[in-house]
Amino acid sequence: MSQLEMNNKRNKLAYLLSLFMVVTPQLAHSQSLLAQTAPEPKHVAHNHSHGSATYVCPMHPNETSHEAGGRCSICNMFLVEAEEEEEKGSHNDHLAMEQKTYVCPMHPDETSHEAGSRCSICNMFLVEAEEEEEKGSHGDHLAMEQKTYVCPMHPDETSHEAGSRCSICNMFLVEAEEEEEKGEIDHSNHDMSAMPADEHSGHSHQAASTPADAVFNAAEPTPLNDGGSIKYVCPMHAHIISDVPGTCPICGMNLEKVEVGGSSKEIQIDVSGGMQQALALKVARVEKDTLWKFVQTVGQVDYDESQINHIHARVNGWIEKLTITSVGDKITKGQLLYEIYSPELINAQDDFLLAQDTVKRAGKDANYQDLVRKAGLRLELLGFQPYQIKSLAKSKKTQYRVPFYAKSDGIVKALNVRDGMYIQPATEVMSVVDLSKVWVIADVFENEQSWLAVGQKAEISVPAMGIKGIEGEIDYIYPELDPVTRSLRVRIVVSNTDIELRPNTLAKIGIFGGPNKDVLVIPQEALIQTGKENRVIVKLEDNNFTARKVTVGMLSQGKAEIKEGLAENERVVTSGQFLLDSEASLKGSLMRLSSGHQH
Repeated sequence: MSQLEMNNKRNKLAYLLSLFMVVTPQLAHSQSLLAQTAPEPKHVAHNHSHGSATYVCPMHPNETSHEAGGRCSICNMFLVEAEEEEEKGSHNDHLAMEQKTYVCPMHPDETSHEAGSRCSICNMFLVEAEEEEEKGSHGDHLAMEQKTYVCPMHPDETSHEAGSRCSICNMFLVEAEEEEEKGEIDHSNHDMSAMPADEHSGHSHQAASTPADAVFNAAEPTPLNDGGSIKYVCPMHAHIISDVPGTCPICGMNLEKVEVGGSSKEIQIDVSGGMQQALALKVARVEKDTLWKFVQTVGQVDYDESQINHIHARVNGWIEKLTITSVGDKITKGQLLYEIYSPELINAQDDFLLAQDTVKRAGKDANYQDLVRKAGLRLELLGFQPYQIKSLAKSKKTQYRVPFYAKSDGIVKALNVRDGMYIQPATEVMSVVDLSKVWVIADVFENEQSWLAVGQKAEISVPAMGIKGIEGEIDYIYPELDPVTRSLRVRIVVSNTDIELRPNTLAKIGIFGGPNKDVLVIPQEALIQTGKENRVIVKLEDNNFTARKVTVGMLSQGKAEIKEGLAENERVVTSGQFLLDSEASLKGSLMRLSSGHQH
């Protein structure tokens, strides 16, 4: 580089330095003039802004301070200065945080603005609620405070306090729905002073418009001091019964005084002619008649056990010939049953023939004659028929195959041997039964056993075989009842010469007892049997009906004997009586409960 260029650069640098030195005092002077001429409030605002700088923790924005160099109380980190806009936003967030609401998850009514609070009921930590939920919870809380509680029995009795009681019946008030509450309020606005006193005396405050309302509103108090026992019953819960006055443990209602077992006024029900026709009511007169003790039951045909003959061989031996092939074969008296080979029978025959020869040789000696008699008796006891013994004495020949014949007619009931079998005295060869007479075993109900006696006539029919009108007679009444069926067995002997009745066949049996004369009877379908008592519905004059308790005697042939409760020529309902009985029971219950409960 030349010397000239270097001199030019030095001159330019010196010029710039001198210019800077001249300008600097003027700028400083102008700034001081501006500071002196500026308004005092702006200066104060500037100083305030500078003095109120906000420092926040970068990790915990909620930790703030106005002093420089402060530390976070949580993480000990230095606080840093926040911008003016951030400071304002942080300040607003802090205010919003202070206004947060905390509620109990289980009890929304328990609220607080302090974090970490606990529920005063369940000690559970309160959790933060959104602003909308807080408003909704507050609205629900206000709505809950405005809930209306009404008496189920007296809708006019209302309250906004839970757990309140009705001032009339002492019953707990229950929560009412909004629509029901409006309806009850509209009902309470009715002018009750314009209504008759008798319509205002019951629970209902409006005129009866249905038959049920007519029955309810027509109930009159029944005196309770007529000799019956006194109980106290809850009108809403009939199973709550007490011997002393008190309140119901369920609903809190006062127990009502009722009479149990005493005489009460006869309850009458008015049924119009058109309604009687619609219900198809039928009546029958109470009249005197003769009831026969007639037992109708079922039974079973069985063998006459006295006609069963068990056939045994009285010796050891072998069956050489069997003429009976199967069970059920018919046999006649004198028919050959089987032939047997037995050494004992051969020896017995030989002894008999020897005794006869001895008598002939020795003459008419009493001792030898007695020996013949004993030998013949032995053969008879071993199974020989008398004519077989005579034949043996005449022929004087021993039979090695001894035949045995039937002693009576019958049917083979059991067959236990076959050809060639070895038998002993204990072996039952066969059993034969005579079916000319059979037994019919009938089962009679326990309450009818007093009607039975030996010798009474019976009529047997077998529907399966088309047999009717077979006459029999009670031969025996068994001494004990069946513990399972609670029935008494009766044995009836029936003649069966044509062998029409087969054992084990079911039969219908009618047993005729003695007559029960001049007793009051009604059709059996007129009875209402509850298990505890028997009732009938009696038709009175002018379309009135009443329920009446009766004492029932004998039931036979569709009729019932009435011992107490009815008089001759009275009329009882035989069809549709259950509807009238229900109505009478309902009306009677209302009358008992309404006694002493009129308002």
